[in-house]
Amino acid sequence: MTDGGEGRRRHAEHVMGTVVSFDVPAWAGKPRGDGALGQAVRWLHWADATFSPYREDSDVSRFGRGELPLADCAPELAEVLEACAAVSARSGGYFTTTPGGAFDPSGYVKGWAIERAAAILTAAGSAEHSVNGGGDVQCVGDRVWRVGIADPLRPGRLALVVAGWDFAVATSGVAERGSHILDPHTGQPPAGLASVTMVGATLAETDAYATAAFAMGPAARDWVEGLDGHEAFAITPAGATWQTSGFGAYLG
Repeated sequence: MTDGGEGRRRHAEHVMGTVVSFDVPAWAGKPRGDGALGQAVRWLHWADATFSPYREDSDVSRFGRGELPLADCAPELAEVLEACAAVSARSGGYFTTTPGGAFDPSGYVKGWAIERAAAILTAAGSAEHSVNGGGDVQCVGDRVWRVGIADPLRPGRLALVVAGWDFAVATSGVAERGSHILDPHTGQPPAGLASVTMVGATLAETDAYATAAFAMGPAARDWVEGLDGHEAFAITPAGATWQTSGFGAYLG
Protein backbone atom coordinates (compact mmCIF):
# COMPACT_ATOMS: atom_id res chain seq x y z
CA MET A 1 0.00 0.00 0.00
CA THR A 2 1.50 3.27 -1.10
CA ASP A 3 1.11 6.77 0.30
CA GLY A 4 0.59 9.30 -2.48
CA GLY A 5 0.89 12.24 -0.11
CA GLU A 6 -1.70 14.09 1.96
CA GLY A 7 -3.21 10.79 3.08
CA ARG A 8 -3.77 9.36 -0.43
CA ARG A 9 -3.68 5.58 -0.52
CA ARG A 10 -3.16 3.37 -3.58
CA HIS A 11 -2.86 -0.38 -3.75
CA ALA A 12 -2.99 -3.09 -6.43
CA GLU A 13 -3.83 -6.69 -5.50
CA HIS A 14 -3.73 -9.80 -7.70
CA VAL A 15 -6.94 -11.63 -6.82
CA MET A 16 -9.96 -13.22 -8.54
CA GLY A 17 -7.96 -13.77 -11.70
CA THR A 18 -7.31 -10.06 -12.25
CA VAL A 19 -5.69 -7.02 -10.64
CA VAL A 20 -7.90 -5.05 -8.25
CA SER A 21 -6.70 -1.49 -7.77
CA PHE A 22 -7.68 0.78 -4.90
CA ASP A 23 -7.45 4.57 -5.07
CA VAL A 24 -8.33 6.58 -1.96
CA PRO A 25 -7.54 10.23 -2.76
CA ALA A 26 -7.58 11.60 0.81
CA TRP A 27 -8.01 9.87 4.11
CA ALA A 28 -7.72 11.52 7.50
CA GLY A 29 -6.19 9.10 9.96
CA LYS A 30 -3.61 7.11 8.00
CA PRO A 31 -3.37 4.06 10.28
CA ARG A 32 -7.12 3.53 10.08
CA GLY A 33 -6.94 3.91 6.32
CA ASP A 34 -4.31 1.22 5.96
CA GLY A 35 -6.33 -1.06 8.24
CA ALA A 36 -9.46 -0.67 6.14
CA LEU A 37 -7.54 -1.29 2.92
CA GLY A 38 -6.15 -4.45 4.46
CA GLN A 39 -9.65 -5.53 5.47
CA ALA A 40 -10.95 -4.90 1.94
CA VAL A 41 -8.09 -6.93 0.43
CA ARG A 42 -8.73 -9.81 2.84
CA TRP A 43 -12.42 -9.72 1.89
CA LEU A 44 -11.54 -10.09 -1.80
CA HIS A 45 -9.30 -13.08 -1.11
CA TRP A 46 -12.04 -14.66 1.00
CA ALA A 47 -14.55 -14.12 -1.80
CA ASP A 48 -12.13 -15.67 -4.27
CA ALA A 49 -11.53 -18.71 -2.07
CA THR A 50 -15.26 -19.16 -1.46
CA PHE A 51 -16.69 -18.43 -4.93
CA SER A 52 -13.99 -19.46 -7.40
CA PRO A 53 -15.17 -22.21 -9.79
CA TYR A 54 -11.50 -22.97 -10.46
CA ARG A 55 -10.75 -24.06 -6.88
CA GLU A 56 -11.76 -27.62 -6.19
CA ASP A 57 -12.35 -26.89 -2.49
CA SER A 58 -14.38 -23.67 -2.85
CA ASP A 59 -17.98 -23.60 -1.66
CA VAL A 60 -19.08 -22.87 -5.23
CA SER A 61 -17.24 -25.90 -6.64
CA ARG A 62 -18.43 -28.23 -3.90
CA PHE A 63 -22.01 -26.95 -4.17
CA GLY A 64 -21.92 -27.29 -7.94
CA ARG A 65 -20.78 -30.92 -7.64
CA GLY A 66 -23.55 -31.63 -5.17
CA GLU A 67 -21.10 -32.33 -2.34
CA LEU A 68 -22.11 -29.42 -0.11
CA PRO A 69 -25.72 -28.43 0.55
CA LEU A 70 -26.56 -24.73 0.40
CA ALA A 71 -27.31 -24.66 4.12
CA ASP A 72 -23.70 -25.68 4.83
CA CYS A 73 -22.14 -23.14 2.45
CA ALA A 74 -21.11 -19.63 3.40
CA PRO A 75 -24.38 -17.68 3.80
CA GLU A 76 -23.20 -15.24 1.16
CA LEU A 77 -23.75 -17.93 -1.48
CA ALA A 78 -27.50 -17.89 -0.85
CA GLU A 79 -27.40 -14.08 -1.13
CA VAL A 80 -25.59 -14.30 -4.46
CA LEU A 81 -27.95 -16.95 -5.82
CA GLU A 82 -30.97 -14.83 -4.98
CA ALA A 83 -29.45 -11.81 -6.72
CA CYS A 84 -28.48 -13.89 -9.76
CA ALA A 85 -32.02 -15.23 -10.05
CA ALA A 86 -33.36 -11.66 -10.07
CA VAL A 87 -30.94 -10.57 -12.82
CA SER A 88 -31.77 -13.69 -14.84
CA ALA A 89 -35.48 -12.93 -14.61
CA ARG A 90 -34.99 -9.27 -15.61
CA SER A 91 -32.83 -10.25 -18.58
CA GLY A 92 -35.06 -12.96 -19.98
CA GLY A 93 -32.53 -15.62 -19.06
CA TYR A 94 -29.58 -14.00 -20.84
CA PHE A 95 -27.80 -13.91 -17.49
CA THR A 96 -27.24 -17.36 -16.02
CA THR A 97 -25.31 -19.09 -13.24
CA THR A 98 -24.72 -22.09 -15.50
CA PRO A 99 -22.82 -20.76 -18.51
CA GLY A 100 -21.79 -23.72 -20.63
CA GLY A 101 -23.82 -25.99 -18.37
CA ALA A 102 -21.58 -25.78 -15.28
CA PHE A 103 -22.48 -23.90 -12.10
CA ASP A 104 -20.52 -20.64 -12.11
CA PRO A 105 -21.91 -17.39 -10.61
CA SER A 106 -18.74 -15.43 -11.50
CA GLY A 107 -20.73 -13.09 -13.75
CA TYR A 108 -22.23 -11.62 -10.59
CA VAL A 109 -19.60 -12.36 -7.95
CA LYS A 110 -16.78 -10.22 -9.30
CA GLY A 111 -18.78 -6.97 -9.32
CA TRP A 112 -20.45 -7.87 -6.02
CA ALA A 113 -17.10 -8.50 -4.29
CA ILE A 114 -15.59 -5.26 -5.61
CA GLU A 115 -18.67 -3.29 -4.60
CA ARG A 116 -18.46 -4.71 -1.09
CA ALA A 117 -14.74 -3.92 -0.88
CA ALA A 118 -15.62 -0.30 -1.65
CA ALA A 119 -18.30 -0.42 1.05
CA ILE A 120 -15.68 -1.54 3.59
CA LEU A 121 -13.72 1.64 2.88
CA THR A 122 -16.87 3.75 3.19
CA ALA A 123 -17.71 2.16 6.55
CA ALA A 124 -14.21 3.01 7.78
CA GLY A 125 -14.70 6.70 7.00
CA SER A 126 -13.47 7.19 3.44
CA ALA A 127 -15.75 9.61 1.61
CA GLU A 128 -14.01 9.27 -1.78
CA HIS A 129 -12.46 6.18 -3.34
CA SER A 130 -12.55 3.83 -6.29
CA VAL A 131 -12.03 0.09 -6.55
CA ASN A 132 -11.18 -1.18 -10.04
CA GLY A 133 -11.20 -4.87 -10.90
CA GLY A 134 -9.91 -5.35 -14.43
CA GLY A 135 -11.80 -2.32 -15.73
CA ASP A 136 -14.99 -2.86 -13.74
CA VAL A 137 -15.09 0.02 -11.28
CA GLN A 138 -17.05 1.15 -8.25
CA CYS A 139 -16.54 4.89 -7.68
CA VAL A 140 -17.58 6.50 -4.40
CA GLY A 141 -17.81 10.21 -3.58
CA ASP A 142 -18.96 13.45 -5.15
CA ARG A 143 -15.72 14.16 -7.00
CA VAL A 144 -15.82 13.49 -10.75
CA TRP A 145 -14.25 10.13 -11.54
CA ARG A 146 -13.03 9.35 -15.06
CA VAL A 147 -12.82 5.77 -16.26
CA GLY A 148 -11.18 4.72 -19.51
CA ILE A 149 -12.92 2.04 -21.59
CA ALA A 150 -10.70 -0.31 -23.59
CA ASP A 151 -11.21 -0.52 -27.33
CA PRO A 152 -11.90 -4.21 -28.12
CA LEU A 153 -10.77 -3.77 -31.72
CA ARG A 154 -7.52 -1.87 -31.07
CA PRO A 155 -5.51 -3.42 -28.22
CA GLY A 156 -3.89 -0.86 -25.96
CA ARG A 157 -6.21 1.94 -27.08
CA LEU A 158 -9.16 3.54 -25.32
CA ALA A 159 -12.54 3.68 -27.01
CA LEU A 160 -13.82 6.47 -24.77
CA VAL A 161 -13.73 7.88 -21.26
CA VAL A 162 -16.78 7.95 -19.02
CA ALA A 163 -17.15 10.35 -16.12
CA GLY A 164 -19.43 10.58 -13.13
CA TRP A 165 -19.67 10.41 -9.37
CA ASP A 166 -21.02 7.77 -7.01
CA PHE A 167 -21.41 5.37 -9.90
CA ALA A 168 -20.23 2.04 -11.30
CA VAL A 169 -18.83 1.14 -14.71
CA ALA A 170 -18.60 -2.37 -16.16
CA THR A 171 -17.63 -3.65 -19.60
CA SER A 172 -18.22 -7.05 -21.14
CA GLY A 173 -16.69 -8.07 -24.43
CA VAL A 174 -13.79 -9.66 -26.24
CA ALA A 175 -10.99 -7.21 -25.37
CA GLU A 176 -9.32 -9.12 -22.52
CA ARG A 177 -10.53 -12.72 -22.62
CA GLY A 178 -11.81 -13.27 -26.15
CA SER A 179 -15.21 -14.89 -26.74
CA HIS A 180 -15.77 -16.16 -23.20
CA ILE A 181 -19.45 -15.17 -22.85
CA LEU A 182 -22.06 -17.49 -24.34
CA ASP A 183 -25.66 -16.85 -25.30
CA PRO A 184 -27.35 -19.22 -22.84
CA HIS A 185 -30.25 -19.76 -25.26
CA THR A 186 -28.01 -21.12 -28.02
CA GLY A 187 -24.86 -22.18 -26.20
CA GLN A 188 -22.83 -20.21 -28.77
CA PRO A 189 -20.84 -16.97 -28.55
CA PRO A 190 -23.23 -14.06 -29.21
CA ALA A 191 -22.99 -12.12 -32.46
CA GLY A 192 -23.29 -8.42 -33.11
CA LEU A 193 -21.21 -6.86 -30.32
CA ALA A 194 -17.50 -6.56 -29.62
CA SER A 195 -18.13 -4.90 -26.25
CA VAL A 196 -20.83 -3.27 -24.19
CA THR A 197 -20.18 -0.84 -21.34
CA MET A 198 -22.83 -0.27 -18.68
CA VAL A 199 -23.06 2.50 -16.10
CA GLY A 200 -25.23 2.41 -13.00
CA ALA A 201 -25.17 3.02 -9.28
CA THR A 202 -23.81 -0.28 -7.98
CA LEU A 203 -21.24 -2.58 -9.54
CA ALA A 204 -22.79 -5.95 -8.67
CA GLU A 205 -25.91 -5.23 -10.69
CA THR A 206 -24.19 -3.15 -13.37
CA ASP A 207 -21.59 -5.84 -14.07
CA ALA A 208 -24.22 -8.59 -14.26
CA TYR A 209 -26.33 -6.46 -16.60
CA ALA A 210 -23.28 -5.89 -18.83
CA THR A 211 -22.81 -9.66 -19.11
CA ALA A 212 -26.48 -10.14 -20.00
CA ALA A 213 -26.41 -7.28 -22.51
CA PHE A 214 -23.39 -8.69 -24.32
CA ALA A 215 -25.07 -12.10 -24.51
CA MET A 216 -28.14 -10.46 -26.08
CA GLY A 217 -26.23 -8.80 -28.89
CA PRO A 218 -27.89 -5.84 -30.66
CA ALA A 219 -31.20 -6.47 -28.90
CA ALA A 220 -29.52 -5.20 -25.71
CA ARG A 221 -30.10 -1.58 -26.73
CA ASP A 222 -33.86 -1.71 -26.29
CA TRP A 223 -33.52 -3.83 -23.15
CA VAL A 224 -31.18 -1.37 -21.44
CA GLU A 225 -33.47 1.53 -22.38
CA GLY A 226 -36.07 -0.14 -20.18
CA LEU A 227 -33.75 -0.50 -17.16
CA ASP A 228 -34.11 2.19 -14.52
CA GLY A 229 -30.84 3.89 -13.62
CA HIS A 230 -28.64 2.21 -16.23
CA GLU A 231 -27.19 3.29 -19.57
CA ALA A 232 -25.04 1.51 -22.15
CA PHE A 233 -22.48 2.11 -24.89
CA ALA A 234 -21.65 -0.62 -27.39
CA ILE A 235 -19.10 -1.31 -30.11
CA THR A 236 -19.87 -3.72 -32.94
CA PRO A 237 -17.34 -6.08 -34.55
CA ALA A 238 -17.26 -3.71 -37.56
CA GLY A 239 -16.36 -0.75 -35.35
CA ALA A 240 -19.74 0.98 -35.36
CA THR A 241 -21.10 2.24 -32.04
CA TRP A 242 -24.44 2.88 -30.39
CA GLN A 243 -25.51 4.23 -27.02
CA THR A 244 -28.68 4.44 -25.02
CA SER A 245 -30.51 7.75 -24.75
CA GLY A 246 -29.02 8.81 -21.42
CA PHE A 247 -25.45 7.66 -21.90
CA GLY A 248 -24.25 11.02 -23.21
CA ALA A 249 -24.42 12.41 -19.67
CA TYR A 250 -21.47 10.16 -18.75
CA LEU A 251 -19.13 11.08 -21.61
CA GLY A 252 -16.05 12.68 -20.09
